This record gives sequence, structure tokens and C-alpha cells, in this order.
Amino acid sequence: MKYINMNTGNTIPMLGFGVFKMLDKDECKNSVLYAIKNGYRLIDTAAVYTNEDAVGEAVKEAIEEGICTRDELFITSKLWANDMKNEDTAKAAIEKTMKKIGLDYLDLFLVHQALGDYFSGYRAMTEGYKAGIFKAIGVSNFYPNILTNFCETVEIIPAVNQIELHPYFVQNDALETMKYYNIVPEAWAPLGGGRYDAFNEPILTETAKKYNKTVGQVMLRWNVQRGVVVIPKSTHENRIKENFDIWDFELTEDEMNKISSLDMGYGDTRTKHFNPEFVRMCLNNVEKINKP
Repeated sequence: MKYINMNTGNTIPMLGFGVFKMLDKDECKNSVLYAIKNGYRLIDTAAVYTNEDAVGEAVKEAIEEGICTRDELFITSKLWANDMKNEDTAKAAIEKTMKKIGLDYLDLFLVHQALGDYFSGYRAMTEGYKAGIFKAIGVSNFYPNILTNFCETVEIIPAVNQIELHPYFVQNDALETMKYYNIVPEAWAPLGGGRYDAFNEPILTETAKKYNKTVGQVMLRWNVQRGVVVIPKSTHENRIKENFDIWDFELTEDEMNKISSLDMGYGDTRTKHFNPEFVRMCLNNVEKINKP
């Protein structure tokens, strides 16, 4: 496993495990436990995923079984939009997360969306950071202009910005903004989220064949070589192991550029986040978020 430095002085693993839409608690717990057994140390959940408790149970079981120590793990959760009406509602949501996940601290806690009163939400998170409840705080789905305004306003610069990043949505402008503020980029949907025909893309299939790897492994490696943390999700044991096996090859500069040429200039986030109906849903109709 490789690690990258955060602006807090701590490090974050460059490969983690996501649990979005793992609605079955047993499946989520078993998948997280299997991931930890196979070397994953970063686990990414969120309040709106409704599975923080399953993640916490898997973490505690892994520690009890001696697979790892708590210090070796990097657990992330997020504050949802409609919990950021003001600082008090944000603090209540933070308390709920900590009770549900059942851990003494989180390694990273993020503002999930740049929606609602996220400045108040972040102030509540900042208190949690100063109190040691969070080892680091950051944001998610913040576009360059929003992130710039945010960083020029808040007391503590975010440690991480988790956004959609894959070969079909390269977002070089976002990476440049994060570099300016010394913020670690983290990719959700690093495999494209099933919205692209990546596994039949000649550039990717030919590169995969050269290294005796899968298209998914090539896509993950491409992001990692750009300095991006990746958090692929799977409930299949063979895929969980496969996604972790990306450390024994390196893409050339030419291969990196060819893969980047697949960029379409937009992704699922820009389609949704600029849609007023989606914004209203995030703020008022949370139960729809997790629907397949």
C-alpha cells in the first residue's frame, strides 16, 4: 500500500474501499471485513448511505480478530446536506454518526455536498477536529470555484476533496485547484460507476493486456499515478481482491496521456449537481439517494 501526506501532517492510504448503496447491513459488514482482511485500510462511508453501523461493526470485529489495529485503519464518514441547516443541527448529526459507527474517532469527516449551510456544518466539524473526534476534516463534490471561495473563507483548509474522477471525467482544473491549497484529491466512482463502456474501450483493453491486468486495475492505477486516492466499491470477493492488486506495475507517460484523452468533459456530478431537482432532493428527500 502507498500513502500520501495530508496537510494535517497525517497520511491517507491511496487505495480504499467504498460502501455506497450497500443497503444490506450483513452484506456491507462482510464486504468491509473481507476488504480489511485483504489489505484495505481506508473505509469510506457516509450518514446518507445508512450503513455506518455495519462499517463500525466490521472495524471492531477486524480489530478483535487481530487482523489490524485501530491506528492502522483510516475510517471516513460524511455530513449530509439536510443536516447542515445551522451549527446545532450539524453537531447533532455528528453525534448521531459517532454513536452509530461506534468508534472513538474518525480519521476523516467530510462535508458531503456543497449544499445547505455547509459553512455552518464545517464550523461544527472544525470543533470536532479541535476536540480530536476527527483526525482530519474535508469536503466532497466541491468544484474549483466553490472550493476556492471555501478555502479563502474557512479557518482550517480541508485535508481532502472527494470528487468524481475517472478517465472519462479527468477534471484537471479541479486537481490544479486542490494542488494550490495542498488538498488531497480522492476519487469516488474511479471505475466510472458503470456509466461508460470502459471494459470495451481499446485504449484501456490494450493497456490491460500489456500488463496482464484488468481494465479496472488500469483505471485505478491511472488515478493513483496522478496522486489521486481511489475508493472502488464491490461486494464480490474476487473483485475486491482484484482492485487491491495495482501496485506491481506502472503506466508510462504516453499511456497516461492516452487514457486521459478519453475525457468527455463532464460526468455524473455535473449532470446532477446543476439540476435543481437533484438539489431539492438532497435537501428534502433523502430516502431517494440510495435507490439503485
